[in-house]
Amino acid sequence: MSFDPGSALQHRKRRHIDVCLTEAVDYQTVTTGFERYRLPYNALTQTDLRRIDLSTEFLGSTLRAPVLIGAMTGGAQLSGIINRNLAAAAQQLGLGMMLGSQRVMIDDDAAAASFAVREIAPDVLVIGNIGLAQVSPAIVPGLATALGRVGADAVAVHTNPLQEAMQHRGDTDFSGSLHRLSELVDALGYPVMLKEVGHGIGAVAAAELVGCPVAAVDVAGAGGTSWARIEQFVRYGEVRHPALAEWGIPTAQALTEVRAILPDMPLVASGGIRTGMDAAKALAMGAQVVAIARPLLAPAIESVAAVVDWLEVFLEELVICLHGCGAQDLDALRAGGVVATT
Repeated sequence: MSFDPGSALQHRKRRHIDVCLTEAVDYQTVTTGFERYRLPYNALTQTDLRRIDLSTEFLGSTLRAPVLIGAMTGGAQLSGIINRNLAAAAQQLGLGMMLGSQRVMIDDDAAAASFAVREIAPDVLVIGNIGLAQVSPAIVPGLATALGRVGADAVAVHTNPLQEAMQHRGDTDFSGSLHRLSELVDALGYPVMLKEVGHGIGAVAAAELVGCPVAAVDVAGAGGTSWARIEQFVRYGEVRHPALAEWGIPTAQALTEVRAILPDMPLVASGGIRTGMDAAKALAMGAQVVAIARPLLAPAIESVAAVVDWLEVFLEELVICLHGCGAQDLDALRAGGVVATT
């Protein structure tokens, strides 16, 4: 009996969902670091709460708020339900959306249906997804086809050496990947964003990106979901390497380091962004947008309304944060910055 990589990938994608719903997959000892910063409070704000403007431009699209629904899943049957509900919520609220890895779609044509969101979300910024370890000249035609099929506006290339090392049969050869990333940008014809998956892009990696023609970077720091933890649950049914599950660069640190080295690069802050206050701090520290993933997983299985409800609470808090620090819009929020408490 031959090994079917498509079926194996679909099974692993479903296991990811199950583990995220049933196990403790967040970092247990590492925090995002945002608790070490305070948003300045202005008791004499001159803003009107009803007129706070959250709109922003990102990767050539206008968003009504600086929020992306982060990359989650694709390939399994349940993934299609999740992606469609997320897309409908993004359309309703004017947000962007990242798809899960489309590698499964390239390997198995039947998996494409789980990524089909464009009819539901015709106006949404849709960002496709592929792993850096899979990037090569040979994958460009298939990736371009996959992006075209889902109507993507851009593609995220996720770099995840720790996650892959934890996977059974993971792709662990990252040698030459930076060169292949630059080649992909030149060959693909889509804006390319580099992202981590939750272990952080920091100063060392940012320095390697100087001169690399990526359109944006998602720092995807530690403090939220640990994919090294998830993969151990998937592979072993338990966490056998707890130190590896807690390894990463906290999101606030990653954001600060990458912003210092790449001052003009559009940045996404993700990794443990759970509240509007988290988002406000990240935006004040220089992120263009924030991304939220795992908190939306259970709502996305339930319904579009459940996703919208969660996001509306998040956005309400973000608006109040701007109002409370005297910022009418995101530019004013960034101008005010944050105050370090330690």
